[in-house]
Amino acid sequence: MAHEIIMAGFGGQGVMAMGKILVEAAMEEGKNVSWLPSYGPEMRGGTANCSVIISDEPIGAPIVTEATAAIVMNRPSLDKFEQDVIPGGTLFINSSLIDKKAARDDIKVYYVPANDIANELGTDKVANIVMLGAYLQATGAASFDSIMNIITHIFAGKKASVIPLNKEALLRGAACIK
Repeated sequence: MAHEIIMAGFGGQGVMAMGKILVEAAMEEGKNVSWLPSYGPEMRGGTANCSVIISDEPIGAPIVTEATAAIVMNRPSLDKFEQDVIPGGTLFINSSLIDKKAARDDIKVYYVPANDIANELGTDKVANIVMLGAYLQATGAASFDSIMNIITHIFAGKKASVIPLNKEALLRGAACIK
């Protein structure tokens, strides 16, 4: 099974980090992965997206042209990438920042209040991890244990105090999926 995902939002929303955490976790599980970032001209506040592929088979090209899923963190990303999800695919919408509903009825749509949940946890910096938890719960593209191993590795040392926060964000995101 191949997961071809587009993750998109404004620069500074952690879209690239979300993609890297997912591919590193899947790679830890022995899967083939690719991660291809794409930035707008601005560093923060501009558009940012990445293409992530996770597969049991070798990956021929890193570009996602027919996404099995899209995770959109802001309205411009919804407008741009909703049509790229294949029929039967899945769309994850950050309903904290996007007041528009999906226009399609041939895909599964999850509305995840990622920023609201992150703010309940004390910082909007974990909204990306909330969305990642929702994605994992819905798709099983990687295990929660692998994701937590990567998060623990990334935040080792001086940043270790944020590990429990990220774990809680991941679990709260997963709880949004019924």
